[in-house]
Amino acid sequence: MDGFKLTWSVVVLVGLLVTTVNVAAWKKDEFRRCDQSAFCKDTRNREPGSSNLEVKDLKIADGVLRARLVPSDAGGGGTTEQGGGGGEEEGDLVLEIKAYKNGIVRLKVTEEKHPEKRFEVPDVLVKDLEDKKLWLQRFVEKDDGSSMVHLGGHDVILQHKPFQVHVKRGSDLVLSVNSKGLFNFEKLREKKEGENWEDRFRTYTDSRPYGPQTVSFDVSFHGTEHVYGIPEHATSLALKPTKGPNISSEPYRLFNLDVFEYISESPFGLYGAVPFMLSHSADKSAGFFLLNSAEMQIDVLASSWDTTPSIEMEGEGGSSKLLENGNKEKIVDTHWIVESGVFDAFVFVGPSPKDVVTQYCAVTGTTSLPSLFSTAYHQCRWNYKDEADVAAVDAGFDEHDIPYDVLWLDIEHTDGKRYFTWDPILFPTPKEMQAKLSAKGRHMVTIVDPHIKRDDGFPLHKEASSKGYYVKDSGGNDYDGWCWPGSSSYLDMLNPEIRSWWADKFSLSSYVGSTPILHIWNDMNEPSVFNGPEGTMPKDALHYNGVEHRDVHNAYGYYFHMASVEGLLRRGGGNERPFVLSRAFFAGTQKVGPVWTGDNTADWTHLRVSVPMCLTLGLTGIAFTGADVGGFFGNPDPELLTRWYQLGAYYPFFRGHAHLDTKRREPWVFGEPYTTLMREAVHSRYSLLPYVYTLFKEASVTGVPLMRPLWMEFPEDISTFERDEEFLLGPSLLVHGVYSQGATSETVYLPGTQKWYDVKTGATYPAGQKVNVPVTMDGIPVFQRAGSIIARKQRRRRSSTQMETDPYTLVVALNSTYEASGELYIDDGKSYDFEQGAFIHRQFKFSKGRLTSTTLAPVKTGSKVFTTSCLVERIVILGVRAKDLAIGKNAIVEHDERRIETDIGPPLLQRGASSTALILRLPNVRISDNWSIKLV
Repeated sequence: MDGFKLTWSVVVLVGLLVTTVNVAAWKKDEFRRCDQSAFCKDTRNREPGSSNLEVKDLKIADGVLRARLVPSDAGGGGTTEQGGGGGEEEGDLVLEIKAYKNGIVRLKVTEEKHPEKRFEVPDVLVKDLEDKKLWLQRFVEKDDGSSMVHLGGHDVILQHKPFQVHVKRGSDLVLSVNSKGLFNFEKLREKKEGENWEDRFRTYTDSRPYGPQTVSFDVSFHGTEHVYGIPEHATSLALKPTKGPNISSEPYRLFNLDVFEYISESPFGLYGAVPFMLSHSADKSAGFFLLNSAEMQIDVLASSWDTTPSIEMEGEGGSSKLLENGNKEKIVDTHWIVESGVFDAFVFVGPSPKDVVTQYCAVTGTTSLPSLFSTAYHQCRWNYKDEADVAAVDAGFDEHDIPYDVLWLDIEHTDGKRYFTWDPILFPTPKEMQAKLSAKGRHMVTIVDPHIKRDDGFPLHKEASSKGYYVKDSGGNDYDGWCWPGSSSYLDMLNPEIRSWWADKFSLSSYVGSTPILHIWNDMNEPSVFNGPEGTMPKDALHYNGVEHRDVHNAYGYYFHMASVEGLLRRGGGNERPFVLSRAFFAGTQKVGPVWTGDNTADWTHLRVSVPMCLTLGLTGIAFTGADVGGFFGNPDPELLTRWYQLGAYYPFFRGHAHLDTKRREPWVFGEPYTTLMREAVHSRYSLLPYVYTLFKEASVTGVPLMRPLWMEFPEDISTFERDEEFLLGPSLLVHGVYSQGATSETVYLPGTQKWYDVKTGATYPAGQKVNVPVTMDGIPVFQRAGSIIARKQRRRRSSTQMETDPYTLVVALNSTYEASGELYIDDGKSYDFEQGAFIHRQFKFSKGRLTSTTLAPVKTGSKVFTTSCLVERIVILGVRAKDLAIGKNAIVEHDERRIETDIGPPLLQRGASSTALILRLPNVRISDNWSIKLV
């Protein structure tokens, strides 16, 4: 269940006033501004240079560089005590610098006196990270008052007074911490008589029992004008400045919230938080990640944001130092303000954007390889009302020849909004219902949220309450908030014991009525609390080991997601890949499961903003993501819905979804021509599943996302740095949506130096410039990159499962030297046998008139084997020379001298397409074999 819609009885009980779907529902006054949060208000306007810490007692122990950070004078800044002080009696700060393989630096600052009271986020970093640690042996003290640690291709320079950290790659400065002197660490201390630590917002009071404990600092990205990341916000891909001359904006907020009908072009935080930012310029990229799950506010500072001179790193070049040619260095300064926790930061030195993402994912994990079915189309609605409705929707897809793989049930399928139950009247035979879907190779998803109905007759609640498994309020009692069931409590998922207990609830014996084809949806896990401050849990609520909710808030949904995934893993005996969708997320979510962009709206603006939102998630490691096709709120007209299907077919996660109060909008509801148009959009996704699945494999190994900004593949092309209306799906497909009603053309920028081919017509377009592309309702502009080979499956089936043995079509798009290459990854699509060698990984190359297939799999891959009898039934070659299009041209399968029938025709059998492709029919070579085919 999404959104923030209550019955009137609940409204009366909780005292909320919530507008209906038909009224503009964004109420910014219901959410805090920076100046309404004590930690942000007190910190945002700190003066540059106000941090006056210096480094003392530098030494290396156990391969780690350690030092104390102390105030330079008795009343110095950098450690504050509610506006002043911070002397030695509170204990110094402890700095640690670590390095890891492949360009990763870790900077950590915590309290010497109270380290156990500062929360450090568990279960986010990969388990083997410390195995990749580089053991530091020595540092060099320099005459300019700094020390340097040389790490091969990059260096860490620690300036002693004032404290600053600078990271260089080669001779190139890429990132600095505290070069603007904004580092501030509020130490824990005893409350003084007369002090009031409470923080009030509207009718809510946060007791703040441990007082101010803000951590704030500046990070400067050198040699760049663009930074990206820190989702989730409904705004542009390149982050706009929030502070500076003539700029009056809120900072980018990272605080997971259930935002009812969110607006676009806003720095306001939504359902998830990933404190990872990366910069990119034509010659370098860098990244910064803060491992902290408390609320944070981040300013991107405009040029000339401060008129006072910046603090320079003597001898190494500060942020305002003139370059040798007299030009001022390009730089983006950012200011990070975090409510609590520690400073535990990672710096990634690149140099390419793919390198940065891979380095980040080496720390937090890569996207888990999903089941093949989950990469296909999903059909959802709040709510399919009963088993007859489910059967009718399922039959509708078959009747209209539209494939789909997963049908979803929202909260109304339960018995009184009690999770792991079924409404006995509406869903009396859930196993039989699922069996009918399974017979067609389809699956089902049901919703399971973190709020548990407080009902003594509900065994789940009774057991959780008796075991003390709920989050406590500030008084130590089970926290009682309001959500869909009414009075609800929330499981303390920070506790590993409770996560394990929860996982057992997904067993087939415990979740009565479930079957192995049933998968899970975690919604409302920010957590959403209808009568809580800002619609979430109070910050002074208490978790496992006395941790305050303020410390763990942004990771709560991640832990809930983690526990649900563990449940499906246990149910499948550890060898069935789970599918669990989550709305809330944090750093590391990618290794658990997919997310989506939440409760969007059926308008053209939200269609447009879905692209930068998904791109940003991909840049921060979360590759399996998408937006609700059609918009969750509101009623799309048939043109908007069609355009959304055409774009959504290229999201990594492809799901249609709608609010309870909207009109039905299954893809056949509007009739012709829209049914045909949406059918073709869905079929286009199914034909690309081999390519999409191969990209998921790449993401699972490297972290590089499926959905990529243009500059990820063309990093030197400055024209791409602010483009976010188009994107690349993998390296080979460029997609540009249609974002306005009645559009007849779109201006598309095609990067690179090689031409691009229209995927439907085969028509070519030049690279390195903007082109005006005519559009009709038949589709959106999609192009295949010259020099690429894409494997497709063109047969039309009911589901991806039924495509398992279908033959392949290889689409070869030749570049200017008449060459091309591509890859294909195949496994069983459902188990973890691929980890033991049960997979096929092929490389296709076309050169000098010959197409070859060779294996990319290691000679010895493991104890298991995967085989397939699938054949290649068609090879389509785009961009061949005129002489190769001559009638009667032959091709030969070289290992058996077998001649293949050739023809010229449309590339994908599209009517009206340009006949520019050479088609090799029925080569009938096995997709898993080594072979070569030569044009003669």
